[in-house]
Amino acid sequence: MFLTISTTGTPERPATDLGFLLHKHPDRAQTFSTAHGTAHVLYPEASAERCTAALLLEIDPVALVRRSRGKGRGGAPDAALAQYVNDRPYAASSLLAVALSTVFKSALRGVCAALPERAARPLPLRIEVPAVPARGGAELVGKLFGPLGWTSVEARPVALDERFPQWGESRYVQLVLDGELRLADALRQLYVLLPVLDDAKHYWVAPDEVDKLLRAGEGWLAEHPEQKLITSRYLARRWGLTRQAMERLELVRLAEADDIDVEAIDNAVEEILTDPALDGAETGEASSDATDATATANATDTDTENATDTAAGADDGRVRSFTKEPSLADQRREAILTTLRATGAGTVLDLGCGQGQLVQALLKDARFTRIVGVDVSVRALAIAGRRIGLDRMSERQAARVTLTQGALTYTDKRLKGYDAAVLSEVVEHLDLPRLPALEHAVFGAARPRTVIVTTPNVEYNVRWETLPAGHARHGDHRFEWTREEFRDWAGEVARRHGYDVAYAPIGPDDPEVGPPTQMAVFTQNDTTGKTGKTVVTETVVTETVATRTVVTAADEQEGKTA
Repeated sequence: MFLTISTTGTPERPATDLGFLLHKHPDRAQTFSTAHGTAHVLYPEASAERCTAALLLEIDPVALVRRSRGKGRGGAPDAALAQYVNDRPYAASSLLAVALSTVFKSALRGVCAALPERAARPLPLRIEVPAVPARGGAELVGKLFGPLGWTSVEARPVALDERFPQWGESRYVQLVLDGELRLADALRQLYVLLPVLDDAKHYWVAPDEVDKLLRAGEGWLAEHPEQKLITSRYLARRWGLTRQAMERLELVRLAEADDIDVEAIDNAVEEILTDPALDGAETGEASSDATDATATANATDTDTENATDTAAGADDGRVRSFTKEPSLADQRREAILTTLRATGAGTVLDLGCGQGQLVQALLKDARFTRIVGVDVSVRALAIAGRRIGLDRMSERQAARVTLTQGALTYTDKRLKGYDAAVLSEVVEHLDLPRLPALEHAVFGAARPRTVIVTTPNVEYNVRWETLPAGHARHGDHRFEWTREEFRDWAGEVARRHGYDVAYAPIGPDDPEVGPPTQMAVFTQNDTTGKTGKTVVTETVVTETVATRTVVTAADEQEGKTA
């Protein structure tokens, strides 16, 4: 098994700097022991103009069989002789990838104390691997390496036998890569993509392989067009690990798109020691509030106000200790459920599902046949899955629900075709300049028949004596709207996207400051005016939920309450 790395240089920047970057002296041949054989590093040529480093890996077939213990291709007991006579000693595979990470460990990390500026800069590189097993042929090689910045990607198929051309080509290619890349990037690409091309690994793929993949794929895998194939093959088609890796890569992609740290996105909930699944089906305000109190920045939990409910007292401004009255969070969920039932929705999106309280409530009602919870936070989705007992569900019940990662400010074709969508206590966690992106993604692209939006009424905050003046109900609220501001926003969204909108209070409707939570219910319409602009129809909603009254857009204009 053989691989060469070549570069060119000038008298000012000699090519022999490659030895510093690889941490291997060009004047010496070096030998390293690996788990399945011996690796040799040598330099066939080393001058200021051109330098080539070669990695030669000698595989011990007996050691490979003994150490593999029947795992992976190297130890597959399909035939006694095949365990010892196969392509593993000659074809570049996961064995060579492991040798790369062992022998060139510092170079893979981009570390070079002697020449740090050279390690950080692209070099003219030429990498040659004489025999690469490519399940997918030369075309797949181009798809994998082509988007990574190489000027030239050459994959010449190797004939089964040159003496008998009629036999055709083998599944092996001779790989040649030319281009200007950082050496660390080139090595990391090889570390990941060699076993991907082979579509096999010589060792058992454990959960820590996800971390290895993400480390080696940093800077290129999150945006790679063949990300799904790479992830699946690298993780030996272990779907649980593949799903975990894809979710984490999506976080990386979103963070890079918004130029923020990954931690700033995936922090909807803190790591907690208790399992939310153990708190039962809404076992009481204390457990719900304790969980919600751990919410941090960018939380899109449907119950983020629970912490405020506890800290600030009852909905009427008094401390609610030892009372069985429903919490504001419970009232909000019940109002949403009642509205969904009234619309006849069967398929529902919970956008910004957080820890899954609303998803859990929807699952209890058989009329909701398809439920999708979407959140940007992998951590929150994991908690939601435990809350609803996703891994313990029957096949029939599990077919009703999906928890998926996504950012609500990006269009997502997976969200099209649903009867209703819920944005419960979500919009206030977005910066105001990002709201138009959410509006387009939900109302313009996904376009469910009904959209329910709830958000705090900032006017009601004065009724909470323990909430300091001028403070938002949650540390991550970027804004909190008055009733007029909320209706102005909702009315404009409805007019732009072809929806009717009705408004409803949730919780006690204070005659002076209104309710603690305000809700808007958007319903698609096909009514357009002569100017082509959407006209908000004069729909009057008379149904009440708990202690709420409903105000329509038409009534609002006339100063009436329905």
